[in-house]
Amino acid sequence: MTSNVSDNRFTRLLAERAWLLADGATGSNLFDMGLMSGDAPELWNFDHPERITKLHQSFVDAGADIILTNSFGGTTYRLKLHNAQGRMAELNTAAAQLARAVADKSGRTVVVAGSMGPTGEIMEPVGTLSAADATAAFAEQATALKAGGADVLWIETMSSREEVEAAVAGASTTGLPVVCTLSFDTNGRSMMGISPSDFSEIEKSLSPRLAACGSNCGVGASEMVATIHNLHTAMGPDVVLVAKGNCGIPQYVNGSIVYNGTPELMSVYARMALDSGARIIGGCCGTSPVHLRAMKDALDAHTKGPAPSIDEVVGALGEISTGARAQWGGELSRAGGAAAGANLNRGRGRRSGAGSGG
Repeated sequence: MTSNVSDNRFTRLLAERAWLLADGATGSNLFDMGLMSGDAPELWNFDHPERITKLHQSFVDAGADIILTNSFGGTTYRLKLHNAQGRMAELNTAAAQLARAVADKSGRTVVVAGSMGPTGEIMEPVGTLSAADATAAFAEQATALKAGGADVLWIETMSSREEVEAAVAGASTTGLPVVCTLSFDTNGRSMMGISPSDFSEIEKSLSPRLAACGSNCGVGASEMVATIHNLHTAMGPDVVLVAKGNCGIPQYVNGSIVYNGTPELMSVYARMALDSGARIIGGCCGTSPVHLRAMKDALDAHTKGPAPSIDEVVGALGEISTGARAQWGGELSRAGGAAAGANLNRGRGRRSGAGSGG
């Protein structure tokens, strides 16, 4: 995807290393630093740049090889919710510059990944956002991230084929490598019904092909490992897979969302994700630098082994959805993954839910 692949930090590290450690959560950690619900994290690239730098630095100190920019909601469509659409270019460029400065002073190769999340709009034919307009929005965000020093464009928490195709088309205009991850958070599928097997077929149709792909966010550590198993089965060993799972299961405690994953649980998740086929492993919502350090230490001490069985995953990390279980067993139809008694016709085409940049 880039004319000088050997000069790109991301592709070079992938060629040199058996696995790479991606960072943890952006959103949930910024909430701990004072971000209020409903605020745009991207505005902090100007309002509180020292806090963004501190978060990046904490992940680099914990051993991250890849840090994601604070730009998940950086398209004009998402920024419009905060009357900041006119600042799209400067907010995204600043996001990449802040991460780049931390990476460059680390004393080792640290990749800056330009985070690009969904527009928040529903695309045609179900919604009103056209493919051309979506592609243009992603292209302008990608251009701004590249200008700030991003090494790779990191499309995350996607759920529909149409938006994946638009985001990849937009990001690829920069010439940088492109990564794309979906959130398989609805009974083994994305919110818009895509399964890991479906994603494999979509990825094969993309031009250019992705430098890496996989899953982020989702439900919890066990579901993420099952997703990686199912992606690896569908995509084969030559595709670089990304696992960036949430830190356990979200719980509502004293008026706020907390994640119950311990550093020990995330360590087991990291090893199982590697054994299941992931080469890039990190954390999403709830994953702190403490969790990431535990994951780093666990991976450093681990020798890649055979993929765990479904019983081993459940025993170590918790239950897996009916849909993911069915896919693991080779049943790829929607009916095969349905919970007992489900009415598959009710609400078809009107799936609801939400992803998160973590």
